[in-house]
Amino acid sequence: MNRTEFIIVTAIILLIAFALGWFSYWLLHRFARVSGGDMGEMDNLAQSLHEAEEMRDQALIYLEQREAELLSQISQTEAELRAAMEGLRDARHEAEEMRAYIERMHANS
Repeated sequence: MNRTEFIIVTAIILLIAFALGWFSYWLLHRFARVSGGDMGEMDNLAQSLHEAEEMRDQALIYLEQREAELLSQISQTEAELRAAMEGLRDARHEAEEMRAYIERMHANS
């Protein structure tokens, strides 16, 4: 195969590839064409999607606020529990001191 034949064969192959590509493009757009009714439905779907995203964002904000409130309540409850446990410990210690005092008073009498 000489140079001229090679160029001609390459040109024919490129022309066939171009024709197949153009035909595929035309075929794809012919079957994938969107009608006017479909556009209305697509607009409705887009609007529904937008509303759903807004609701999701609001739900996330609400959940974050609620989580912060609950964490605050938990920390407050834990602080109250620590204070109550400390008070109970002090009361037990005081009761033990009172028992010991009463026992000494009975032992001395």
